Amino acid sequence: MSGFAAAEYQARLDRAQDMMGAAGLGALLLTTEPEIRYFTGFLTRFWESPSRPWFLVVPASGQPVAVIPSIGRALMEKTGLHDIRCWSSPDMEDDGVSLLAATLREVAPEGLIGAPSGQETHLRMPLADFGRLCAMVGVDRMAEDAGIMRRLRMVKSEAEIAAIRTACDVAGRAFARVGEIAGAGVPLSQVFRDFQRLCLEEGADWVPYLAGGAGPLGYDDVISPATDAPLDHGDVLMLDTGLVVGGYFCDFDRNFAVGVPAPQVEAAWDRLLQATEAGLKAAMPGARACDVFAAMDAIVGGGDAGRLGHGLGMQLTEWPSLMAGDRTELQSGMVLTLEPGIAVPGGGILVHEENIVLRDSGAAFLSPRALGPLPRI
Repeated sequence: MSGFAAAEYQARLDRAQDMMGAAGLGALLLTTEPEIRYFTGFLTRFWESPSRPWFLVVPASGQPVAVIPSIGRALMEKTGLHDIRCWSSPDMEDDGVSLLAATLREVAPEGLIGAPSGQETHLRMPLADFGRLCAMVGVDRMAEDAGIMRRLRMVKSEAEIAAIRTACDVAGRAFARVGEIAGAGVPLSQVFRDFQRLCLEEGADWVPYLAGGAGPLGYDDVISPATDAPLDHGDVLMLDTGLVVGGYFCDFDRNFAVGVPAPQVEAAWDRLLQATEAGLKAAMPGARACDVFAAMDAIVGGGDAGRLGHGLGMQLTEWPSLMAGDRTELQSGMVLTLEPGIAVPGGGILVHEENIVLRDSGAAFLSPRALGPLPRI
């Protein structure tokens, strides 16, 4: 269970119901892990199994109702949620659909039923079951959630910001120990395994994301699995981690030179730091996501990554996207990544990523900021 006070969840519910009233929604139907956890604190890795659907109904007034497989009742009761309705799942004939429909008709007899439907959302239930649900409650009652969940989750509470900072601190301590596990002759695959061990030793609950690369003039990409190829003198090693503490992610990387880096690598690294600083200065409340992208792109421009950062929180990547087409207005309390990338002449790419929080006075680092020359191991 997420370790926040009951007042945190009540404040989230109050904000949601205010937005629902303005949008004319009778209920929100939530089906994914972060959405359900946002209102309940229901934290479990059991979501890794796709066998069972899970539902939360947020009514226009009153407390949320969990409609969940019976295997989850004991943990959901620990969240303090009182209305928990269960069925034995998996059920080949009716996997919670009738129970969910009855719940929606009861707690939301009027108004539209909104479900998150925009970019970076998904419906975590079989499409055939969703069709059956619509038939039971009325197709004309099913609607989008008017962007409510996105707006709620983009702006973090102080408790959420503290949780993300803790995750960043854990990763920062692990990065400070990379010299213990990496060096010329060590296979990249071994570095990946050992770095995850360092993250766990420093306090991570788990490490669901680790990527990176290595090469003499940067790396080919930042998403390939690690190979058994050994690091060599002059290589650049990059590790990018999204570890979790208390249900919240960090997401930042660090680059290291194995010995003495090539001059063009040092020059590219310096431009990455400049781009990060430009992004930090542009990330002000009232600015737009595209403004932060433009500030960094003006220094490292020409890449094709699609974006140069994103939101961060209960998921590794959240809204908004720091890209040319995202005009989302930035607000105090948003947590973002700054992730400029640059091509190294004659070689691959370098990518640098930091985590920041927006304040009325400007943005501040949550990750331990990288400064100075490229670190050497």
